[in-house]
Amino acid sequence: MLNRARHAAERFQLCAIEGAIVFAYRASMEKQKTELEKLDEEMRNIVEEARVIVPGIQARFGFQTIAVFNDRFADLETFARARHTLGLGMVVIAIAMLMTPPIDYRACAGHPSRRMARVASLMIRGCLVPLALGLSLDMFTVLFVVSKSVVLSICAAAATLLQLAGLWCAVPATEGKHNPGQ
Repeated sequence: MLNRARHAAERFQLCAIEGAIVFAYRASMEKQKTELEKLDEEMRNIVEEARVIVPGIQARFGFQTIAVFNDRFADLETFARARHTLGLGMVVIAIAMLMTPPIDYRACAGHPSRRMARVASLMIRGCLVPLALGLSLDMFTVLFVVSKSVVLSICAAAATLLQLAGLWCAVPATEGKHNPGQ
């Protein structure tokens, strides 16, 4: 009888140990699943942000491209045409940076990694730099066409760049300081 009790106690301990291991494994899997779900949600948000931004940049790219075929474009000074072309190139870079995260997410078949989410977030924010430069260069070209003043065109381009940098970089940075939990 004592042997049976000892054997039952040993089996109970073994079951308890196995149960703890199974419980720990299950908890680990749930935590991992939760992390994957968080990454998936983060990537879906990033892709949605890109979807919202893309049409505006595409329209901007179209207008920039059409300008080249305008008769007045050929009459522009070489430096003004060069700045417009450089601005067009900046918008192309912004589009490429903006489109990379959704393409990468699609390529991974909806199984994002922490690194992918971090890089995607940097790409979305980073595309604003060439976009701001491209818009500023276009502002230079437009003001030069209207005023024929290089100084005024440079001032307008610089003001545009400062305004975009302030709205796209400084405002969000300030907001992050006011809401540290987010």
